[in-house]
Amino acid sequence: MSQQTMIEVGQKFPLTIKRLGINGEGIGYFKRHVVFVKGALPGEEVTAQVQVVKSNFAEASILQIRKASPHRQEAPCPVYEACGGCQLQHMTYQQQLIEKRDMIVQSLERYVKDIAPNIDVRPTIGMENPWQYRNKSQFQVRKVGDKVHAGLFAEGTHQLLNIDECIVQHPNTTLITNAVKRILEKLKIPIYDEETRNGLVKTIVVRTGIQTGEIQLVLVTTLAEMPKRQLLIDKLISIDPAVVSIVQNVNPKQTSLIFGERTIVLHGKKTLHEELGELSFDLSARAFFQLNPAQTVRLYNEIKSAAALTGQETVVDAYCGVGTIGLWLAKDAKEIRGMDIVGDSIYDAKKNAANHGFTHTTYETGTAEEWLATWSREGFVPDVLTVDPPRTGLADSLLKTILNVRPKRFVYTSCNPSTLAKDLSELRKVYDIEYIQPVDMFPQTAQIESVTLLVRKKL
Repeated sequence: MSQQTMIEVGQKFPLTIKRLGINGEGIGYFKRHVVFVKGALPGEEVTAQVQVVKSNFAEASILQIRKASPHRQEAPCPVYEACGGCQLQHMTYQQQLIEKRDMIVQSLERYVKDIAPNIDVRPTIGMENPWQYRNKSQFQVRKVGDKVHAGLFAEGTHQLLNIDECIVQHPNTTLITNAVKRILEKLKIPIYDEETRNGLVKTIVVRTGIQTGEIQLVLVTTLAEMPKRQLLIDKLISIDPAVVSIVQNVNPKQTSLIFGERTIVLHGKKTLHEELGELSFDLSARAFFQLNPAQTVRLYNEIKSAAALTGQETVVDAYCGVGTIGLWLAKDAKEIRGMDIVGDSIYDAKKNAANHGFTHTTYETGTAEEWLATWSREGFVPDVLTVDPPRTGLADSLLKTILNVRPKRFVYTSCNPSTLAKDLSELRKVYDIEYIQPVDMFPQTAQIESVTLLVRKKL
């Protein structure tokens, strides 16, 4: 009998939640079929009502919690249910750390089942204060009546939630965003309308230097021309003396990407200055930088520990961004090479390396597979390869290149347990998986980062 005949939309049944899914939803089994239940926690008994039926799973909502988890708590955010930006505020923080480790274990059981029980997955490294940690906000802007709203879209919709305070954001980002809303409102600057595709201001992006206190404000607009330009700039300057960089980014495209190709400095510097441990970085508006600097130091120290450098090793930092990981390792390495497909990031990486007086670093624009293969043909094979790829994991072409080039040590930083485990199923052909260290970079969400140490098998 197929699932469609066994489970129907609207059907209600009792369900015991066995574990947490990769998106933070509870997972239970009804007549041997997988049921995802948003907001349910492992160990809970609920009455579920089916919302969606697919060929291999169903999605349901909670009608009633018959037996609550001892780890359930009231979510402190007023728009938590509607927003969807966080998924785990209703779970105690200590339990979040346990469940996030389990997400990695589940992924290993799925993709490398035969060796999963023998992989050393360590306890998750958490935060002392798991709130107000994000150093960057990207709030969409819309006009409602005479008011300018800024916030995030309600989950699964294009209904904008006006967010005056986000409790996982650093307070400075909230302060600046709210002030910008009031200025745009007062000056009647045209606000982008998604339906008519008219208007100017699409997004307010604010990044704050947690260590330096510097603030960068970016207005993402559909056009370069700006009405009341000087008046607007003057008002923005007056918000707070900590705002050292005011930038306009032009993105005329209908796309989910926030930034366009063109950036115009309206006031102050092009970059924001930030410090991480002993290092400092100048960040342009589009440059990637970790969103949680306090945990980034812990994450990078785990990468350094896994790399086990003695001063004699050559290192390649793939997906290098502005060079943060490579520079973190540079003091203990013989040579650092990095690459990234974003030209702005490579420009920043070169500048950051020069600012620190490093002369043994090389940065190139392009893909990791292109440069690894090129360098390998030239006789350069790194002793240590470190990668921090996007959620999609390693490109197939890069996986093949790594298996051909075979660096001795491979440190894989991942933000997605599924793609990590999938990649490990290929990498295990050449590498032994020494351990996986989870690090909680995004408390209150279902996301989990990890550092995996792989060591080349002895022939």
